[in-house]
Amino acid sequence: MIYRLEHPKPQFERESWTNLNGIWQFEIDRECTGLDRQLYENGKTLSASINVPFCPQSKLSGIGDTDFMKSVWYKRTVNVTADQLKGRVFIHFGAVDYEATVYVNGKKCGYHKGGYVSFKCEATDYLTVGENEICVHATDNEKSGLIPSGKQCYKQDSFGCFYTRTTGIWQTVWLEFVPKNYIEKVKYYPNVDEGSLTVMAWVKGDGKLTASASFEGKACGEAAADITCGYTTFTVKLTEKHLWEVGKGGLYDLILTFGDDTVKSYFGLRSVELRGKKFMLNGKSVFQRLVLDQGFYPDGLYTAPSDKDLENDIDLAISMGFNGARPHEKVFEERFFYHADRKGYLLWGEYADWGLDHTRPEAIYSILPEWLEEIDRDFNHPSIIGWCPENETENLKGHRPDYNELYRQRDELISTLYDATKAVDPTRPCIDTSGYYHVKTDIYDVHDYEQVVEKFAQTFSDPKTLGYASSPHLEQGRQSYDGNLPFFVSEYGGFVWAAHGNGWGYGKGPETEEEFMSRLKGLTDVLLDNPNIFGYCYTQLYDIEQEQNGLCTYERKPKFPPEMICPILSKKAAIED
Repeated sequence: MIYRLEHPKPQFERESWTNLNGIWQFEIDRECTGLDRQLYENGKTLSASINVPFCPQSKLSGIGDTDFMKSVWYKRTVNVTADQLKGRVFIHFGAVDYEATVYVNGKKCGYHKGGYVSFKCEATDYLTVGENEICVHATDNEKSGLIPSGKQCYKQDSFGCFYTRTTGIWQTVWLEFVPKNYIEKVKYYPNVDEGSLTVMAWVKGDGKLTASASFEGKACGEAAADITCGYTTFTVKLTEKHLWEVGKGGLYDLILTFGDDTVKSYFGLRSVELRGKKFMLNGKSVFQRLVLDQGFYPDGLYTAPSDKDLENDIDLAISMGFNGARPHEKVFEERFFYHADRKGYLLWGEYADWGLDHTRPEAIYSILPEWLEEIDRDFNHPSIIGWCPENETENLKGHRPDYNELYRQRDELISTLYDATKAVDPTRPCIDTSGYYHVKTDIYDVHDYEQVVEKFAQTFSDPKTLGYASSPHLEQGRQSYDGNLPFFVSEYGGFVWAAHGNGWGYGKGPETEEEFMSRLKGLTDVLLDNPNIFGYCYTQLYDIEQEQNGLCTYERKPKFPPEMICPILSKKAAIED
């Protein structure tokens, strides 16, 4: 069976493409001898097979080997016609963890470092008419300290909030056929007040770029610009104004044409602003009712078995009263953002920074390049309302006891990530590092897993400090809360309700259904009723392996009827008045 046949880039879609998912030759190269054996050469047969795009640790891959693997190899053949070779041919990868080298017909075609963001290689000059061989060599080492691995377990077996590892290809692989002159990328800047869209565009070649907007099939504006130096910017004045809203979505279709190249796209007309302590969407205070979503699946691990599974996770959260999520310690695939865009589901753009030793200055080279790639890839999604490159960066002893225990994070690494984020995207707020040690941030957020409602309420009772002025998570030289920044409790809850035996969670789990509901309501009311807090993020939507503190099981079965949860989580917040 071939999985994930839908187009992987619904916001930048051309008609001429070929999905390369399915059965590939495969080999685990534990001793890293594949290069010496020249496995990349045409005709060298690999020892096994794998179902792409699933990682070899997953059941759906057909491998199911959960041990460490520092090196893996993939091969398959593709047929290319003479007509397809008249233009340019790109090989696209949704994601390959961690370093990927791509060979076409035995010759090196491309290289990418980073396990979470999409990349492409131009293969035009390496292909011939007829049958061609593609080979991918991926290397990964979750124990390195300089490889971001998110929640992938650095020990042999999963424990606590660390889960089964992912190595190699874990998103769709595909060929794309484009003209010699083509649209390389675009960035959209919507203007709610003026009812317009400014387009920044990069192209290869000279000519005229045209953008035609429509809403539900009705033409809503068109603009064009001549391009002679590979770049242009112009504005489309919209004849009808339809705002992108929470729980509703509302997307304009956009057709981009440049000579023989046509790209199907879309955008949302919305504004994001911090005003005092409020988060404003289209000038209206919106309380962020978010849930932690870690993007793991029982049979596919990092990879959703179907596009419908991605959509169902959003629908499940909405049914429980959430209006968005933190896609946590992972860069989610573009189709997840697409469904969020359609449904009006708020998201933070985050990164899988765990696994990095933040005490080492060279860690900047392992995160900054791919983080900037992520912002560039996902910039146009209206559902993304903020960026957060780091999570709980403190003394690394807490997450990786094998790291240097004598030093804490390098603050300049954190502040550099913040500055770079704001430089490339000044339109969204940025949290430098979620929870704990803030250095330079637009929003002050905290993680609090206190389970006693009265103690939780006391923590957030002071409107100036919100209880964190004397927190052990603060120390001299790092940003303490001054009472003015917008305030966000970006992790809370997390108490265990185990469907199978004793699961892992935060604190002591409730013993009865009544106690569960009472604790959920008590903790949540503390945050909703506080006029100084603009959002919460509940941990978490579903169980993952041994961590059983989700509102649903790992298989996405609600532990309690959503209609019991929804009134608690969706109650009007004080800051929305």
